[in-house]
Amino acid sequence: MATTAKKQERVVVRFAGDSGDGMQLVGARFTEATALVGNDLATLPDFPAEIRAPAGTPHGVSAFQIHFASRDIMTPGDHPNTLVAMNPAALAAHLGALQQGGTVVVNQDAFTKGNLTKAGYEADPLEDGTLDGHQVFRVPMTTLTTRATEGIEGLRPAEAQRTKNVFALGLISWMYGRPTESTISWLEAKFADRPEIRAANVAAFKAGYNFGETTEIAATPVEIEPAPLDPGEYRNVDGTQATALGLIAASVKSGLQMFFASYPITPASELLHHLARHDRFGVHTVQAEDELAAANMALGAAFAGQLGVTATSGPGMDLKAETIGLAATVELPMVIIDVQRAGPSTGMPTKTEQGDLLMAIHGRHGESPVPVVAPSTPADCFDSAVEAVRIAIRYRTPVILLGDTFLANSSEPWRIPRSADLPEIDPAFAAGPNMGDDFMPYLRDERGARPWAIPGTPGLQHRLGGLEKEDGSGNISYEPANHALMTQLRAAKLESLADEVPPLEADADEGAKLLVLGWGSTYGVIRAGARRVRERGIPIATAHLRHVHPLPANAGEVVRRFPKVLVPELNTGQLLSIVRDKFMVDAIGFNKVEGLPILAGEMEQAILEVLS
Repeated sequence: MATTAKKQERVVVRFAGDSGDGMQLVGARFTEATALVGNDLATLPDFPAEIRAPAGTPHGVSAFQIHFASRDIMTPGDHPNTLVAMNPAALAAHLGALQQGGTVVVNQDAFTKGNLTKAGYEADPLEDGTLDGHQVFRVPMTTLTTRATEGIEGLRPAEAQRTKNVFALGLISWMYGRPTESTISWLEAKFADRPEIRAANVAAFKAGYNFGETTEIAATPVEIEPAPLDPGEYRNVDGTQATALGLIAASVKSGLQMFFASYPITPASELLHHLARHDRFGVHTVQAEDELAAANMALGAAFAGQLGVTATSGPGMDLKAETIGLAATVELPMVIIDVQRAGPSTGMPTKTEQGDLLMAIHGRHGESPVPVVAPSTPADCFDSAVEAVRIAIRYRTPVILLGDTFLANSSEPWRIPRSADLPEIDPAFAAGPNMGDDFMPYLRDERGARPWAIPGTPGLQHRLGGLEKEDGSGNISYEPANHALMTQLRAAKLESLADEVPPLEADADEGAKLLVLGWGSTYGVIRAGARRVRERGIPIATAHLRHVHPLPANAGEVVRRFPKVLVPELNTGQLLSIVRDKFMVDAIGFNKVEGLPILAGEMEQAILEVLS
């Protein structure tokens, strides 16, 4: 039947089900279809850390949220407008997040007595008034999926039922006007090796879409018009993909072969998986036997004249600390990627946090300063990865790229840059003696960087190791004055870097009394909260740090310009302590350590409370 679509500016949809129900796959596919429509979008995958948490319980629920709009958006959304709950546990775990009056689409077949008990329900929430105030659509997804896949030769009943997630995808695709052709093509390609599974998934998707179109469910579908975007070619990327592409781009621009070594750890493991697919660009990847070996391999690659990179999360950073200190003292370029997660120890491996900032800056023995770069959005992971490589090579130093779980797993549209627009990265290898007929491995340039001499180059024999070096010659030295000088020279490189990095810029309204200062993944929510405050007619200022160590040279000037400073973080106040210590201002922290991103509403309220 012909249906007139209702236009909306933005929508937040959350898919939730058992961790075996394929919610991440469905969410990712819905995201790709949304990107094709041209909406701006942001996503938030959420899943348990256990390989298989107890089925049917809230602990085993996996969810995927997408916020898409016809305007610029900055966050995955605070509260979903539509919740798709594949079983009672999904409803129990996520109903509290649904906006008042929101839409609930449930798989009615899953609401059996046994499943209700496992989810903690004493009565059926579909019958006892739990969902009063919401628009509820009960859909027998399992039954309809089984019916749609009847007659497919070679398809087992259990395989047919597993396609109910694709039925839900089809239904929500109809509700929000997502194209069908691209998803059907994707299903046909993904399951090309299993004709019966391919046919079942396509049938289930079409059944879900047709169910929405031919029944009274959501009689008025929703239309979200394309968002205005700057001209260019776009693709949808998550932070892990963007980081991988940034490292590859930097490798090509520098002419250095990339050597990437890591040990599996959630959530950094995906970076190894992505880079392993790009050997055509000369990328060499190694899954090492442990975190120490991975760091040592990357440093060895740097010693040999390659782009040495390693990646991990918090616990692995603990183990890599000694090698990072070695890289700092031998002064070789190396990139260490820390995808932060909730800790300490094993903590909550699939949840996000910003708890490693002080460790990245200070977490090594002795005076071993290293630059720290923090991307702000999933797409910004590309530029930040390029910047980390540029700094490492230019200053002959290890650099820590400090991401987090939210950035790694979330996605957004990314405008593909032209190669010519990327910064030049020149390794400038030492080619010959630099003091008469002698080669001095620690004779520095104007930035304080020493020569990078590839082993085996005639005339450039030199000594490297962890013991303190004599200034210039690199010979072992225990002289007190020399150690003090070398300590100062290593620190001076970061002072030179602080003068080189772009100045901190404040987006400030006239008359703003408050600066909201952030770093890393709080960028989007700070902008979203500030926009809400501006809509109230209240002036506000925001600024965001990509270079968190060293800070831009003008950071103190910017911070002192405003009577009040608010520092939102997903920790207990680490940047806050730095700002207070360095700039002697009475900054205020807004801190969240729940394993979840800050919500735009929470940010708005925090700003209003400080201003009041």
